[in-house]
Amino acid sequence: MTERALLERELWRTLEAVHAVVYFTPDAKAAYGALGLRGYWMGYFASRSAALGSPGPRLVTALFYGFAPRMVERALPDAWGFADPEGVLDARLELARSALAPHAGDGLDGAADLLTSVLAALDVSGRPLAAAHLDVPVPADPLSRIWHAATVLREYRGDGHVAELVSAQVDGVECHRLHGGSLVSQQREFRGWTEEEWAAAGERLRARGLVDAAGEQTPRGRELRTGIERGTDRSAAAALRTLDDGGLRVLRDVLGPVARSLATAGAVPYPNAMGVARP
Repeated sequence: MTERALLERELWRTLEAVHAVVYFTPDAKAAYGALGLRGYWMGYFASRSAALGSPGPRLVTALFYGFAPRMVERALPDAWGFADPEGVLDARLELARSALAPHAGDGLDGAADLLTSVLAALDVSGRPLAAAHLDVPVPADPLSRIWHAATVLREYRGDGHVAELVSAQVDGVECHRLHGGSLVSQQREFRGWTEEEWAAAGERLRARGLVDAAGEQTPRGRELRTGIERGTDRSAAAALRTLDDGGLRVLRDVLGPVARSLATAGAVPYPNAMGVARP
């Protein structure tokens, strides 16, 4: 792997942590509850999809991937009867700002400017979640701008990852079984799949020679998963093309300590249901 590719991978892990803090802050349930949303998952689905307007469960299930439709249907469209999307977005940004502030250091203005320049040149064709978040008004203060940019870029990479999964014919439940790792047994509950659906996904992967009888990846399964990850990396690299290596290092040096502080403090736990490596 080239030095450039290593820098990009490190930055993607960092941006993931910066973005994801909003899902793990203990204040989330109360903040969304104050708007009328009921329970953690209604807050999650509403807050992550509010940039789309007031979408229904079919669209959100398709874009988020990996969630059982019934799990999304318990939250949407009911959420929009309790809270408007603009209010949800405002609450989400405030949650992110307050959760990141204790971990922020120096150099935020420069990092925010670099990320803003990335967004200005970003081509979001074929990336619906990134496009929706790119249309959200950019906040004023540097820390909020960084979180906003991290969110757009995280969804940009996620849109590309979903495209790779679809191309590989790995569906929304199979992707968890194929991923493996220490959390795989908990992903069924985290993502709302029944035991029958989980078992059927395992059978489909076994029939393709991707997992063995114990549910572990076969060499063919590892090759497919590696190909999906590499394809995601190649696709995501387009987002960073306007940054030279020096710009990537600036972002690494400013945001890397923030991400590591979040991880050390448990503000973003590892391992987690997102399946992303620790920064």
